[in-house]
Amino acid sequence: MDLEVINWQNPLWMQTLQKLRHDVYHLPEYLYLEAKKTKTIPEALLIVDGDKIFFVPYLLRRCDDISQESKTKDIFDVLSPYGYSGILLSEAAANSPIFANFAINQLKYLLKEKGVGSAFFRLHPILSHNFHTLFNPGTFTEIGTTVSVDLKLSDSQIWAHTRRGHQSTINKCKRLGFTARMVGCGQYINEFTEIYDETMNRVQAHKSYYFNHEYFADLLKVGKNLHLCIVELEDEISAACLFFEHCGIVQAHLGGTKTKFLHQSPFNLLLDYARYWAKERGNEFLHLGSGVGGVKDSLYNFKAGFSRQRHSWLKLGIITDEEKYNYLVELRAKSLRIEVEKLLQTSFFPAYRVPY
Repeated sequence: MDLEVINWQNPLWMQTLQKLRHDVYHLPEYLYLEAKKTKTIPEALLIVDGDKIFFVPYLLRRCDDISQESKTKDIFDVLSPYGYSGILLSEAAANSPIFANFAINQLKYLLKEKGVGSAFFRLHPILSHNFHTLFNPGTFTEIGTTVSVDLKLSDSQIWAHTRRGHQSTINKCKRLGFTARMVGCGQYINEFTEIYDETMNRVQAHKSYYFNHEYFADLLKVGKNLHLCIVELEDEISAACLFFEHCGIVQAHLGGTKTKFLHQSPFNLLLDYARYWAKERGNEFLHLGSGVGGVKDSLYNFKAGFSRQRHSWLKLGIITDEEKYNYLVELRAKSLRIEVEKLLQTSFFPAYRVPY
């Protein structure tokens, strides 16, 4: 059995992914992009036992932002990149509960050896569909539910599975003259960022949903995996959305609508176009995601109107080193001037990063 921590430039990263069904969020260049944005270190843990493979990419983050005390400089934690990353298993590993659970224990041990106090992973809703039965009970908890369009259905079935109100809006947009199309990302990236920023400002989004120009410039380097869909009315862009496409999975990444067109709801037409475009290219899923933070909010309700297919979105939170974890919790509680017990009672993980 081989166990190895690899960096994003190691050829073994891509060699391993070629053996596993994965998504854009597992690619080394995507991890590097996220690491650059978050000032973290992109790595992956690889465990191989014959044809059984366990692979998980992550971002290694220093904990010196919790406190100025010198001890925190040698403590790290681990988190998933933005989007749907998480654990990947080969077919043989997915049929071996003994190996899968052994790998989780090794993950905890190896991260502790690296000075990591805790690790938090968001899993891929589609690629982790059997994890609840494969791993020991209680290993994962559910973040929420995500929505995807089943592109194996016929065009008429996809339309029939669309909420009647969405159908009406899509047809109305077409009658008004709105048209959707895929365009070159680089050519229209400035128009996209303006619409996206306007949308985030309008909905008063959390700061984690804001990205600078450097991020979008780096995102373009994902190349053939990235697509931009726009909706126009008389040569003016009314809505836009970036999509990833990889291994039969199309992901709606970031999108928005100009405020002046909100009443007409052109984003309905955009998603309608994108699902048939994705199907025509031979993909299996158009994953629309969930509500904010996995909650069944108005955003989730909007997405749910495009399909009847649902997925459980899981998370894995591990205290890899209790001594380091408790030390960071104590520092955080001290800085907030609250009791340690109060901090530990929150559902946020890790507790020492709870937003206040």
